[in-house]
Amino acid sequence: MTRTLRFTKGHGTENDFVLVFDPDDSIGMGPELVRALTHRRRGIGADGVIRAVSRSGRWFMDYWNADGSTAEMCGNGARVFAAFLEREARLDLGHGLTFDTRGGEKKVTARGEGRYAVEMGEWTLPGGGAHDADVAVARHAAFPASTVDMGNPHTVVALESLDELRSLDLSKAPQVTPRPDQGTNVEFVVANHRVSDAEGTRGRVTMRVHERGSGETRSCGTGACAVAVAQHAWAGSGAPTVWDVEVPGGMLTVSIDGPTVVLEGPAVLVADGTLDPDALTGG
Repeated sequence: MTRTLRFTKGHGTENDFVLVFDPDDSIGMGPELVRALTHRRRGIGADGVIRAVSRSGRWFMDYWNADGSTAEMCGNGARVFAAFLEREARLDLGHGLTFDTRGGEKKVTARGEGRYAVEMGEWTLPGGGAHDADVAVARHAAFPASTVDMGNPHTVVALESLDELRSLDLSKAPQVTPRPDQGTNVEFVVANHRVSDAEGTRGRVTMRVHERGSGETRSCGTGACAVAVAQHAWAGSGAPTVWDVEVPGGMLTVSIDGPTVVLEGPAVLVADGTLDPDALTGG
């Protein structure tokens, strides 16, 4: 008997996901199915899979990387998850929704015009923003880097120019020393300038990222937060608390509020469909 799985394709600044609505927690989601769904030739194609599950009256964002591993949290995915819940569960997120992830509870609020703000929780700088790691990339000497914990692991490298950023070969995972036990997301960033507007001074940076379990992606929400936290520490006294982070897929805004950050950006649902999971996995 053929099984049918309903899915939606969505993205946040071109960080793309396959979404599955499973309020009763009845759909078995495992590594084999995730790898098949995210394959860009044999499947739907995505950086990850998000399953929306209702548990004890709370929504849980069940997030999987493209390689079939699970992750604590995905900032871009959280915004797409919110847009998905607005439509599928008919929720009004104008006043916010608190939901659960493997990285703890988060809150997302609809800002209108397809934009959402996610309260990402607390961050830490294990090295205080100092050089506490080295990152090696093909054809480059090792770069000094700083470790940032956003509830998931990040290693941030500051570069001097956009040309240097564009020249990086991120087709393979950067080698991080010391090697984190659970792996790490690696961000490369160039500080552009500061601008002043009616709300005060804000920073502007450009970023590329190699995501743990997914490879280089067009955007990473927790990575943008990690970059903003690192830049704020590196900039010293008087540093902006609001940072616009340009990624290959668009623009994100990160606001640092003491020990916590808020990530704001767009979310788009682009397609719906059905498929036979057995046809994808050979089951």
